[in-house]
Amino acid sequence: MEYVYLIISALIMELIDSFLGMMYGTVLSPLLIIMDYNAKDVVPSILISQAVGGFIASYRHHRFKNADFNSGTTDRHIAITVIWCGVFASLIGVFISVSISAKFLNTYIGLLVAVIGALILCNQSLILTDGKIYLLGFVSAFNKALSGGGFGPLVAGGQLIFRDRSEKGAIGSTDFAEAPICLFSFLLWVFFKGFPPIALYLPLCVGSIIGGFFGPKCLSKIKSHDKLKKILGVLVLMEGVWVLYKVWIK
Repeated sequence: MEYVYLIISALIMELIDSFLGMMYGTVLSPLLIIMDYNAKDVVPSILISQAVGGFIASYRHHRFKNADFNSGTTDRHIAITVIWCGVFASLIGVFISVSISAKFLNTYIGLLVAVIGALILCNQSLILTDGKIYLLGFVSAFNKALSGGGFGPLVAGGQLIFRDRSEKGAIGSTDFAEAPICLFSFLLWVFFKGFPPIALYLPLCVGSIIGGFFGPKCLSKIKSHDKLKKILGVLVLMEGVWVLYKVWIK
């Protein structure tokens, strides 16, 4: 039954992630920690499952014209730029993550998730200028490799302050960039620490594949995400606070 819960959780979160551009790792990583999974098993499992789901979602985004990844397009250019910055940042993030204590890693995840939740509720982005796209890719990938989350809220949200940047294009580009960064980060985790338990990452991959298939279709039908973003903002903030509570108080 636990496998079923993992599949359903990953399916729901990848469905949301692929039409909102965020929340898979940000929500699922602390949720699995709350369920008493080891953080150093959770992060690589999140990475590989989101990689497979993200590749499928990227293809579906292109098919449903949420984004255009043909050569020379803005969607492709932004995604490729983020990927190149993200590869270097992933190496740093994974190296730090495998070297620190589980308590410190859990604390970082809790704080990161709580801050992201607050930013979503305030409708704020950390990236304020077009010239900071390289920093956007670096910081986002670093967070992803270190904690399993924090990529989508920065990349998708940060893009929306660019002039003439469409919401759907920002979401599609985020999935396009995130998938190879997640795969690279997972391979680094395997190199340093070995594979996570198959009983954890396999059901997550199954759920992510299904969610990544249907999410872009949902995006093509939806006009506004404001109410859903508010609900998810509250959920993310509560999860971050709960992780910190489990680490430091309980």
